[in-house]
Amino acid sequence: MTASMAGAGARMSRVRWTVCALLFFATTISYLDRQVLSFLAKTLETSLGWNSIQYGYITAAFSAAYAIGLLIAGRLMDKLGTRRGFALAMGVWSLAAAAHAAAATKLALRSAAFAVHLCDAAYGFVWGLFHGGGGAGHIAASRVVLVCITFGAARVLLGLGESANFPACIKTLAEWFPKRERALAAGVFNSGSNVGAIVAPLVVPWLAVSFGWQSAFIASGSLGFVWIAFWLVVYRKPARHKKVSAAELAYIESDPPDALESVPWRRLFPKSGTWAYGLGKFLTDPVWWFYLFWLPKYLQETFHLSLTQVILPMIVVYNMSTVGSVGGGWLSSGLIERGWTVNSARKTAMLGCALCVLPVLYAPFCKSLWVMLALVGLGMAAHQGWSANLYTIVSDMFPRSAVGSVTGIGGTLGAVGSVLMQIVTGYVVQLTHSYVPLFLFSGVAYVAALGVVQLLAPKLAPAELG
Repeated sequence: MTASMAGAGARMSRVRWTVCALLFFATTISYLDRQVLSFLAKTLETSLGWNSIQYGYITAAFSAAYAIGLLIAGRLMDKLGTRRGFALAMGVWSLAAAAHAAAATKLALRSAAFAVHLCDAAYGFVWGLFHGGGGAGHIAASRVVLVCITFGAARVLLGLGESANFPACIKTLAEWFPKRERALAAGVFNSGSNVGAIVAPLVVPWLAVSFGWQSAFIASGSLGFVWIAFWLVVYRKPARHKKVSAAELAYIESDPPDALESVPWRRLFPKSGTWAYGLGKFLTDPVWWFYLFWLPKYLQETFHLSLTQVILPMIVVYNMSTVGSVGGGWLSSGLIERGWTVNSARKTAMLGCALCVLPVLYAPFCKSLWVMLALVGLGMAAHQGWSANLYTIVSDMFPRSAVGSVTGIGGTLGAVGSVLMQIVTGYVVQLTHSYVPLFLFSGVAYVAALGVVQLLAPKLAPAELG
């Protein structure tokens, strides 16, 4: 019996990949929830009356909330732990996703009008204090403006909740995977962003045509609560998980232990590794958000596709990006297994991805729909491979106790860049009716970002945090 028990403990269990699968599904739900609006953008533009500039501000509201939330979310994951923190975040963003369905109702519009009236009255009161006399406000918001406010409010709540996804996922990887497997695991869970974007064109147009656009938001928001149930049942830390064998636990803990249990922000901000990751996100995250929020609209306007005709093109480009996500993580992990240093393996993979993005420069000049989709699909695949390695360099340079915070800081910078990109895109499209400058930026951003990473973190050396 003793020999049998020893043999069972020596067998390698695979619980870490079950945990990775949960991260994959969380990321899938996250991207499905945020993608619903982009597929309905043209439909809602026609029915509700907003224009490209207003749509740009609505999507920017999500990115701005995402930026703010990331600063809180990373720290929240470090304090609460991923089990409780991730479940809380999923609950918030699932409610927000479903709330979009009520954004154009009379109650929502009246609430927005009341909020505008309060702000107007407060402005008038302050004006009167400083200039003497009464200061009555004069804002009269149109229905279109009120609709933009309600959708913007729903996007803000969605951004705050979803900001916890990647800090939680990266922190979970640091807890469950040794360094040599993290890039591959990051590629697996990050491919959920592509799958979510593939599911969206399959279900959103059908739901919108069959049951009304509100049904798409309600259906996507409901999935998060199913995930929460599985997460709370399955997830525990490796040392406390009953199904983790002794061999798997030893493998997970095979890296040298961290010297620090808690790292304050004041020690993280001065580190060049923090800024290497953060500026890399600042330059490249806006490209992905541009594709996510504007590509369906671009296809409808440039190639005159209907809501249902855009389904197949979007499925094709996101299937291509799924391959890149897993492939980018597999490449650097495979190079490490062959004896390459972590630094050379990660940056070689990132360089390959950056070079694969360059053909996107020609995309806005393509007259053929499928040639354009091939170029954009290659660029999106390269972005996902890039991201899998960029996420992983955080755990290469920082201890587990700081991974959530650094990921949050970098993600905030990426979201700030995305806010700027959404606003600029709205104005460029509305005023010039051209997407050329946006594709040109998308093509060169990754080469520039890799140069920044190399300058600030030439060796991906572990940060000295005291």
